[in-house]
Amino acid sequence: MRKKLPIGIDGFEKIRTNDFYYADKTLFIKELLENWGEVNLFTRPRRFGKTLNMSMLKSFFEIGSDPVLFDGLKISQEKELCEKYMGKFPVISISLKSVDGPKYDSAVAALRTVIGNEAGRFRFLRKSPKLDEDDKNSYNQLVNVEIKSNTKYDMTDAILTDSLQTLSLLLYKHYGQKVILLIDEYDVPLDKAFQGGYYDEMVGLIRNLLGNALKTNDSLYFAVLTGCLRISKESIFTGLNNLKAHTISDFRYDEYFGFTNGDVDELLEFYGLSSYKEVIREWYDGYCFGNTEVYCPWDVMNYCDELLTAPSAPPQNYWANTSGNDLILRLLEKADQTARDEVEELLNGEAVTKRIKQELTYRDIDDRFENVWSVLYATGYLTGRHVEQEEADIFRLWIPNGEIRKLFYDLVQDWFQEVSRTDSERINRFCAAFLSENVSMIQEMLSDYLWDSISVRDTAVRRNMKENFYHGMLLGLLRSQGNWIVKSNAETGEGYSDISIQTPERLGVVIEIKYADDGNLEAACKEALKQIEEKKYAEGLKRRGMKKIIKYGIAFYGKACMVATVHSCMESTE
Repeated sequence: MRKKLPIGIDGFEKIRTNDFYYADKTLFIKELLENWGEVNLFTRPRRFGKTLNMSMLKSFFEIGSDPVLFDGLKISQEKELCEKYMGKFPVISISLKSVDGPKYDSAVAALRTVIGNEAGRFRFLRKSPKLDEDDKNSYNQLVNVEIKSNTKYDMTDAILTDSLQTLSLLLYKHYGQKVILLIDEYDVPLDKAFQGGYYDEMVGLIRNLLGNALKTNDSLYFAVLTGCLRISKESIFTGLNNLKAHTISDFRYDEYFGFTNGDVDELLEFYGLSSYKEVIREWYDGYCFGNTEVYCPWDVMNYCDELLTAPSAPPQNYWANTSGNDLILRLLEKADQTARDEVEELLNGEAVTKRIKQELTYRDIDDRFENVWSVLYATGYLTGRHVEQEEADIFRLWIPNGEIRKLFYDLVQDWFQEVSRTDSERINRFCAAFLSENVSMIQEMLSDYLWDSISVRDTAVRRNMKENFYHGMLLGLLRSQGNWIVKSNAETGEGYSDISIQTPERLGVVIEIKYADDGNLEAACKEALKQIEEKKYAEGLKRRGMKKIIKYGIAFYGKACMVATVHSCMESTE
């Protein structure tokens, strides 16, 4: 049997003991030890293997872990290193991605649960001959459960902020060996707090927790933290002089998060999917981490899993998430005309030059509109490279691949529809023009809408994607009429028309949309009208009792458009 693809599996031990496929990143351990840093922060976008790498570090270093997990992997060839470090350290490993809540108290309760559960892995400390009664009492304060409380653990705020330092000290005393501390998704509590309105309180708590664990912890051997954003030192790392931060623009460690070209080639060959390399490259590649070209591993594995079941399956968007989408919408909502033009350039395969702040606070995102570009870069919605011979923080940015470009298209459509609905009088006049066959008004108003929005002309984008972009824009406008039945790609004859409309007055409308790749709008309109006739798109509306049916062919090219019926044809000026 072939190995299973580890969809949603981010535990190293589970992958290695249950015959899942594993892209070998174990030399990350060697590089981490050779480029010593007492506190190491790695920022990468979500779904790029941060949690799996942290789990791998735990499995390698922790006392009592199984060395067989690393048999046959690259790190096993480093005999002296394995002899010196493998299975030699107490490891504290926590993830803060679940530290969330509508209010501060509920988020703190979630943090107590995370730390209390991790402390609970070391219950042998209660009977350790190396600990005195005070030490054991300190441990009990970390794992004590209050039966009458709504929260699982009852540690006070003071005990909570000291908890990682306290647990480190107790493990150091028990083993006589300093502790390795792993903190995954360290910035999630701040993100959630910012959204929930208790940001200042959470910043204070995380600053004290990390300060005690990383700055004044004599029991610490080294620490690794991961997250999406590099939160500024002034915010939560005050006075932490031993921090080494590694962002997506750094060359060091650039191949250990995400799939390289070599990783993808090996994966596709293993599963007999090498013929799909080009479409996978187009949709899921394109990220620049340091000096390495990187694919999103989450996307590649999900699509491969789909292909193994359905070889003709088209690529999909597996990566998008709500919080990142909000950032793009914030960019569109706050953008002036220059910024909207820049978004249009990005959609059309071009790059924009921006000053990128590598250190931010979540409040910075709202304080200055320009900071949104930095967050989009850090979170993987844009990628880029430093501009040579410019200041260190000047980058050329672009959309990395087809998946993110489609996401931008969809969000631009959502934003445009939301904005256009606010002017009900204008949109009602636009829709009424379709029923009165007022081609000139449709033409003029559609042209105005295009100038207000963002257009697509990139030659690298497939024609059907461009047509879908304008299709979605027009569909959103027409669906503003509450008493119309507006269908998209509905079966109405021998095929599917792009848009069909039924009105209470039994007036029907059929619309076919074309994108004129060569700029010949008139020819595209004629093609659209011809298709309506040949495919008999009007037949379905006739069967539904429409007394009169109006047929429109509409062609687009960038911000230019043409609207035609059988009897008329008018072109906008670009």
